[in-house]
Amino acid sequence: MGPRAVARRRSKPDATPGGGDVRAAFGHLDLPTYVPAVPDPNPLFLEQRVYQGSSGRVYPLPVIDRIAEQSAPRRWKTVVLENQYLWVLILPELGGRVHALVDKTNGYDLIYRQEVIKPALVGLAGPWLSGGIEFNWPQHHRPATFMPTDVQLERGVDGSITVWCGDHDPLQRMKGMHGLCLRPGVARLELRVRVANRTPFTQTFLWWANVATRVHEGYQSFFPGDVTAVADHARRAMSAFPRCRGRYYGVDYAARGRHGIPSDEIPSRYVPPHVRGGRLRPGEVAYSAADLGFYANIPVPTSYMALGSRGDFFGGYDHQAGAGLVHVANHHLSPGKKQWTWGNHEFGYAWDRNLTDPDGTGECAPYIELMAGVYTDNQPDFSFLMPGETRTWTQYWYPIQRLGPVQAANPRAAIHFDSERDGVELGVVVTAQLPRARIELERAGGGGRRTWRQTLQPGRPFLRRLSKVQDGRDAGGWVVRVRDENAQLVLEYRHEPVPRTPMPAAAREPETPRAMASVDELFLTGVHLEQYRHATRCPTAYWREGLRRDPGEARCHTALGRWHLRRGEWDLAEAHLRRALERLTRWNANPSEGEALYLLGWCRRSQDHHDEAYDLFYKATWNQAWQGAAFQALAEIDAGRGDWEQAEAHLQQVLRVNRDHPGARGLLAVTLQKQGRKAEARALLDDTLKHDPLDAWARWMRGR
Repeated sequence: MGPRAVARRRSKPDATPGGGDVRAAFGHLDLPTYVPAVPDPNPLFLEQRVYQGSSGRVYPLPVIDRIAEQSAPRRWKTVVLENQYLWVLILPELGGRVHALVDKTNGYDLIYRQEVIKPALVGLAGPWLSGGIEFNWPQHHRPATFMPTDVQLERGVDGSITVWCGDHDPLQRMKGMHGLCLRPGVARLELRVRVANRTPFTQTFLWWANVATRVHEGYQSFFPGDVTAVADHARRAMSAFPRCRGRYYGVDYAARGRHGIPSDEIPSRYVPPHVRGGRLRPGEVAYSAADLGFYANIPVPTSYMALGSRGDFFGGYDHQAGAGLVHVANHHLSPGKKQWTWGNHEFGYAWDRNLTDPDGTGECAPYIELMAGVYTDNQPDFSFLMPGETRTWTQYWYPIQRLGPVQAANPRAAIHFDSERDGVELGVVVTAQLPRARIELERAGGGGRRTWRQTLQPGRPFLRRLSKVQDGRDAGGWVVRVRDENAQLVLEYRHEPVPRTPMPAAAREPETPRAMASVDELFLTGVHLEQYRHATRCPTAYWREGLRRDPGEARCHTALGRWHLRRGEWDLAEAHLRRALERLTRWNANPSEGEALYLLGWCRRSQDHHDEAYDLFYKATWNQAWQGAAFQALAEIDAGRGDWEQAEAHLQQVLRVNRDHPGARGLLAVTLQKQGRKAEARALLDDTLKHDPLDAWARWMRGR
């Protein structure tokens, strides 16, 4: 269950708020910084660049291709957020990343805290910084990962404080913002995310929160127990988990599991205990040489992403320090659970030196990344965002102490359970005080029941080791429940054998257009290539092959119309969209899908044919999926004509189907002002800022 005392790392925060208060403070942090070189006078845009399996084109931003070789002192703006349990350091000038997260009950750094700003050319636009918690959207290692964000504090009626950081993506012109929230008396960092498509066209996006944790031979990453297989990027390769039963990333883990690590592959640092003949140091645990959960076992740069889990959690645990971190999010929205490492060998050590300077002991400490994906479970893996669509979600991180990896977790509690040869090991951690909580352990079918009642508090885990429990040697059939003082269930864990399932098949590349069997496959393959921003295959080749076989195919014409419209090629877009509508309306004057009507409306508006565009947008409102976008387009035309009453009516229609539309609320405030209804406009703007404190339009109109 790990050591009883936690090894403290680096400095503990100086100040502790009294009672359960939360406080935030703006400040500065002086760090040695390797400032990225100034871009060349002739900037690089790299149109055909491949980046993490997707397009690396970053126009209108240039690619920065050099990093300073020497560090220089630099003062960075910070926001410190803390309560009695957690201390959070945020850097708004570096993508709004969390630079440090400390468990104040034991002084443990839950995430890798950099003592130097030393970027490498890993990011989408060049510079990228390891450590902390990085927020990636709408593409991985986004340009703003090394750029400043807007920042705003929000105070909740419950005493909570949220630090909002946000930026407007220069590539797709979308907006993303994340709020880091602490609540009084709660040992949990809450992340509130809001992303919006500000454009009139459908966009694609991904979201990965990238947590770095410092590692060594006793650090273990863990997934829910139903994770029996993991996948490489784009599902190119698969492995069993946690024990690899074959080869993965060129490493024969199966042979390592049977015979140990070959002598010429033994790492020079962070040597696992199985290499030392099984001799365990204080706090260490034994593990197989084929176990992918332990950093020390992985010699080469390696990613793996969980497949098909119904669990809402995953995390990492430092067995030497007896401390760890849990991430919790709704798995229906947040299926992504990933580990990445540079590897425990010379290549990885070289990257450790690239990304940090030696600490006081001369160590360039390694890290792993525990990434949490929302609306995505692989990389690259993009979801669609409709015109004007806003999505919000919540993620959580909190510390665990002296438990070991957990087998169940939600935002309120985590459970560790291990059925040993001579008994049962049980532990519970909570994120807020539970007076007179009840912990129950029983057989699923009855028998062997034990109950404990005590007040649970953050930082003081409930720990029990039972050496004599009926049928304790059986690996399955146990149920653990945590209840509050009113007997309401807080968290439940059922310890049952996980069925061994067949290994999923690895993905394969799509065939060439001529080799595709059907027009349907050609259309869907093109959609996939467009959605995933494929860097080397063009979707239009598949749609054009579809039209060669069926010259009137409506979906391929619509897709090509959308492609040309986004490139400003109005005449080509118009030709394809009119052909699409010919097929769609051949038998049905009211087609079931309104995208072609909406896109043709935008095409005609761009060609200054506003009357025809108006008619097309109105017809697109007959399909609910396009009502918000089409009514917004109508309102913009109304506003351009000075018809403020009609614009208001159309904007109210937008807000009926999409109350968070990022453009409709601001334009509606303008229409109200133009009609002399200034009090209504102010109330609307204040309501907008209540939900989106970083709405630039509303802030400007309110004089901020």
